[in-house]
Amino acid sequence: MSTEIRIKRQTTRDIRARKGGDPVVVLTAYTAPMAGLLDPHCDILLVGDSLGMVLYGMDSTLGVSVDMMINHGRAVMRGSSRSMVVVDMPFASYQESPEQAFRNAARIMAETGCAAVKLEGGREMADTIHFLTTRGVPVMAHIGLMPQAVNTAGGFRAHGRNDEEAAAIRIDARAVADAGAFAVVVEGTVEPVARALTAEIEIPTIGIGASAACDGQVLVTEDLLGLFNDFTPKFVKRYANLSPLVSQAAAEYAAEVKSRAFPGPEHCFGVPKQK
Repeated sequence: MSTEIRIKRQTTRDIRARKGGDPVVVLTAYTAPMAGLLDPHCDILLVGDSLGMVLYGMDSTLGVSVDMMINHGRAVMRGSSRSMVVVDMPFASYQESPEQAFRNAARIMAETGCAAVKLEGGREMADTIHFLTTRGVPVMAHIGLMPQAVNTAGGFRAHGRNDEEAAAIRIDARAVADAGAFAVVVEGTVEPVARALTAEIEIPTIGIGASAACDGQVLVTEDLLGLFNDFTPKFVKRYANLSPLVSQAAAEYAAEVKSRAFPGPEHCFGVPKQK
């Protein structure tokens, strides 16, 4: 009889049960090695469309495709064993209609094995979220600052500073919760609004630049590690600064190669025995 112990991944039920309790820990992951390093410490690994900017050097997330998300989602699933994996639905893969959203979400889940998808939008996406969740596709919603809509929103800025905007975000939160989302990312939203909507809805709120009042937090891992310098939001705390170390290691390697001091096979594999 096999003695293999299968590690149980976190589920949407587990995450929903954390409402108002132990905070939910979320980090982004795009590759199998990084997923393996983060997995023991996270409840959710988010394969974010931020990979377009972080890995591919894009100016925004708008050029990310479903195929890209699937490829990276597969890698993260292979590298993890306990965290729930959620994959972002990229721009133009779900906004046209609930049917379009279902086709792409079903494909993402089937080809990656992930537990859920994430999509941006509040009340305007409520019908789509309901359509997906009633057909077996768990959805994490995303309100407040929405990177895919940054061009129409007037750039990256804090949301909810005036009464009208604050009320709109709270309506969005209620709409996605009622539509069946199991959790909602609240991004770039001022603390009083994030605190209020967290108290009002029954599903966990995952903050990113929305204060500690939320039920959990998410960060882009490369920002957390100091590996991505092109654009770092003001609210991101760097827990390490690895960019100089990577640059230094590359410089030392290049110097050894150029000086012909780079270790040969006898260093890597041992000196062969003399015949």
